[in-house]
Amino acid sequence: MKEGRSSAQGRAYKTYPRINLYKYKLESDIVKSIPFSVAQRHQVVPIEKRGGKIVLAMADPLNIVAIDEVSYLTGAEVEPVLASREEIAEIISWYYGVREQVERVTRLLPEEEETAAAGMDMPPGELEGMAGEAPVIQAVNSLFQQAVRERASDIHLEVQENNVKVRYRIDGVLLEALTLPKNIYAPLLTRIKIMAGMDIAEKRLPQDGRIQVELDGREVDMRVSTLPTISGEKVVIRLLDKGSLHWGLDELGFSQANLATFRMMIHRSHGLILVTGPTGAGKTTTLYAALQELDTASQNIVTIEDPVEYHLEGINQVQINNRAGLTFARGLRSILRQDPNIIMVGEIRDRETADIAVRAALTGHLVLSTLHTNDGAGALTRLLDMGVEPYLVASAVMGVVAQRLVRVLCPHCRTVEEIPPGARVRDTLGVGPEDPLTLYRPAGCSYCNYIGYRGRIAITEVLVMTRELEKLVLDKAPREAIHKAARQAGLVSLWEDGLARVRQGTTTLQEVMRVVS
Repeated sequence: MKEGRSSAQGRAYKTYPRINLYKYKLESDIVKSIPFSVAQRHQVVPIEKRGGKIVLAMADPLNIVAIDEVSYLTGAEVEPVLASREEIAEIISWYYGVREQVERVTRLLPEEEETAAAGMDMPPGELEGMAGEAPVIQAVNSLFQQAVRERASDIHLEVQENNVKVRYRIDGVLLEALTLPKNIYAPLLTRIKIMAGMDIAEKRLPQDGRIQVELDGREVDMRVSTLPTISGEKVVIRLLDKGSLHWGLDELGFSQANLATFRMMIHRSHGLILVTGPTGAGKTTTLYAALQELDTASQNIVTIEDPVEYHLEGINQVQINNRAGLTFARGLRSILRQDPNIIMVGEIRDRETADIAVRAALTGHLVLSTLHTNDGAGALTRLLDMGVEPYLVASAVMGVVAQRLVRVLCPHCRTVEEIPPGARVRDTLGVGPEDPLTLYRPAGCSYCNYIGYRGRIAITEVLVMTRELEKLVLDKAPREAIHKAARQAGLVSLWEDGLARVRQGTTTLQEVMRVVS
């Protein structure tokens, strides 16, 4: 199996043809002529047999170990061709994962139902029957299992003209996972609707549902949402892995200075602490981590959320129910009659909730909540815009944490940038021309699913209310003036905190630019 140095050098000088895997009609027997572990480890896919040779699509055609291993397993001479990692990863996922189950579902369809349109137009009773068949159940479970294994937070099923795209949101970024034939989508969708307690006959209106399953020994809560489109029903499934909530404040990614300030704030006896940022910025995770650090034995901690995403031991959690009349404002009033020490309000959405939260903070309660604003100064002006009196905002707000999530470079495969950083990049990062600076870029390996990033951390700015800021709030000063005063008081901005992570080699400049405008 060993190959001599001269042969290896010969490979290095050879030009390998570049192919588009999507254009090949691959046969399952050929693809599966090597085990999944080999295909995944080396990122290779056998695509064709020509006599005694096997054509092998490779992300790295110079990988002699992979060539020798495939040759040994198949008993054939290997002819390498070049393909992108993304294409190879999708083919592996398709053929070794959900693909087998999908093929079994296809065989369930009657011959006259083989067109895409016929599969979508089957009667509800017939679809319900098919949805209970083992292949459909296994195909849906495979979709869920694959999403959990790849640490996805959301599954998107999107109907196209001729197929259905499946995309997973991993570390905040949507990545295409596989493509399903459109004619089998109806039974799969029906199965998901049944699991989520939805009306399988309703295709014209949006629906919401919930699924609780155990996958790979882990309890997973799924929030399902359907949306009628001109091509069919789009489905988005939010995955809440109950076993994944293990974050402590030290693990969120706060800088030492910001973490010390935030810790000081949450251990105060009263006041309002706000965490701001767009959807998906990790605001709720930060608040949960803060609550878990507080002493639940001597404190009465109550939360009101929409929805309750994770169950916290020793904490009383309330889920709002608008249909029943349990809104944030009404629930918050009731909580104040429960002798609480600490209150977490999932989100301040209106003036009534803001007023009650502010007044609770002024009457001896520690209140934690979230707002959808870009930065800390914007949170203060948002409360004023909602109609909360300036003197209440100035007196109640203790501090604001603005945050974003950036992807972390995979520690196993990150590589040093080949081109040394130029003057413009050094100037952006605040590094002098003679100072040492090493920048890294994503590469991709089996540990990170060949994405180059694995996991995320928070970059933050922590605004502490000072006398100067109180005066500006009382004068209803604009956001820019408040932000400028906070900077003069020592505020480290989101952008600066992100750049510090780039200099540390934790993430890339492109990633910080993606999440911080």
